[in-house]
Amino acid sequence: MANNKFSSLNREQTLKDMANETFDVLVIGGGITGAGIALDAASRGMKVGVVEMQDFAAGTSSRSTKLVHGGLRYLKQFEVKMVAEVGKERAVVYENGPHVTTPEWMLLPMHKGGTFGKFSTSIGLQVYDLLANVKRNERRKMLSAEETLKREPLVKKDGLVGGGYYVEYRTDDARLTIEVMKKAVEHGAVPVNYAKADGFVYDAGGKVTGVKVLDLINNGTYEISANKVINATGPWVDGLREKDSSKKGKHLQLTKGIHLVFDQSKFPLRQAIYFDTPDKRMVFAIPREGKTYVGTTDTVYKQDQANPRMTESDREYVVNAIQYMFPDLNITENDVESSWAGLRPLIHEEGKGPSEISRKDEIWESQSGLITIAGGKLTGYRKMAEQIVNLIARKLKEETGKDTGPCITKNMPISGGDVGGSAGFGSFVEKKVEQGIKQGLSREDAAFLASRYGSNADLLFQRAADLKQESEKHGLPIAVLAELDYSMTEEMTSTAADFFIRRTGAVYFNIDWARKWKKPAVNYMASKLNWSESFKQEQLERLELSIKEAAEPISS
Repeated sequence: MANNKFSSLNREQTLKDMANETFDVLVIGGGITGAGIALDAASRGMKVGVVEMQDFAAGTSSRSTKLVHGGLRYLKQFEVKMVAEVGKERAVVYENGPHVTTPEWMLLPMHKGGTFGKFSTSIGLQVYDLLANVKRNERRKMLSAEETLKREPLVKKDGLVGGGYYVEYRTDDARLTIEVMKKAVEHGAVPVNYAKADGFVYDAGGKVTGVKVLDLINNGTYEISANKVINATGPWVDGLREKDSSKKGKHLQLTKGIHLVFDQSKFPLRQAIYFDTPDKRMVFAIPREGKTYVGTTDTVYKQDQANPRMTESDREYVVNAIQYMFPDLNITENDVESSWAGLRPLIHEEGKGPSEISRKDEIWESQSGLITIAGGKLTGYRKMAEQIVNLIARKLKEETGKDTGPCITKNMPISGGDVGGSAGFGSFVEKKVEQGIKQGLSREDAAFLASRYGSNADLLFQRAADLKQESEKHGLPIAVLAELDYSMTEEMTSTAADFFIRRTGAVYFNIDWARKWKKPAVNYMASKLNWSESFKQEQLERLELSIKEAAEPISS
């Protein structure tokens, strides 16, 4: 089973092999932007490598509001072109992976004296529907105060005049990233996690021809050669530009967003809500998998990029926002079950004010030929990749004569997405559930695995059938073990936190499950990956720290 290029069992060998190759494109950064570029380039026939210093999606791509946004907020700034582009891309992302993205009706309550007036909201949402080519059955509806409360009785009644009702798309950002990366692997891309780009290799003329890479798990060092090197490292792009001596003009300004998670028993939200706080910040409250999560904040951030955390004042701010919009709930800070914090890498041009910071993505090329992409968004990842790979295709043609085809990702299902499109997903899951039951899974487990893994569910069902003895030996339920083993052999899960935070989202949305299975899961990983006793202990401690950090704030 472990001859897969994307298996953590082969990770070290994969790095050694990469050092003997010359890639057409080497992407630094394994978030959604890097994954999108890898898929686009590999599917056009380019030889692609990806190095990521943490785990795939460990930066911004697992810490977003987990919405494939239509960009409604940009209408306020009259960024019409952006709304049109981002809105149309939403449907593409959904069609190509209905197992990781799902439509979610969003309610926008309107109160007397609030940001959203009835007329302006109605017009705004109508313009949005038109620009974003929204399907007829998903177009906005305007609701009376009574209809608004019927859909969500928890909303503040005082001064309520009505609501706007429109569709957003909810996603699992980290799983979206990993499914895009797996599709890139199917097309021949070679990605490795915990491989840090530590410097560049240049030719005599000063052109970048490769990257020095440090294996953060086994401490090896490698030089990987490539015709084109792309810096797609999100919050870290400026650090790499400094290493290339090319950080000038525009630079990043990082802002932090945090989200709090509550159990539905404490916050029984039925309906996703989007509202503005009294100080005009946008906040989402979204029900998901028996929980409700609420965010986001937007504060300038200058601390540790790898581990942004919720502070006491962040928590207080979001809890106050909840108390403002849902006054009957009596939510307190003690009700917070988990949290996450993420960084937005926005582009700042010297001499411009903070309000002029760009949320658009931009591509820069340095004198050495290093190509940097910055400022992108989750929703626009595929379009951004198309743009940058078009540029690379032109350069490869000019410089090496290599011909590559056009972009083919628009109608390409991502890994797990071969389910007959969004229309066929429901019946696909039903059919798979029966199959899972035949292989010894409970109906509930089979439905869960089929919904989460889409057309890859067969590979998990097979493991459930094959790993019964291992399941008993390690004291892990068969469905949990199937996920863990699959994630190691098919998704390069290399540490315990990879599995519990990014492959399953459990630390955020099922923290008790993470606490319950952490030890047997670490034991299983140790046995498969030949960890020493000390490394195993370190893995367990790191995971325990991650769980603790999600549950508790740091002092402000």
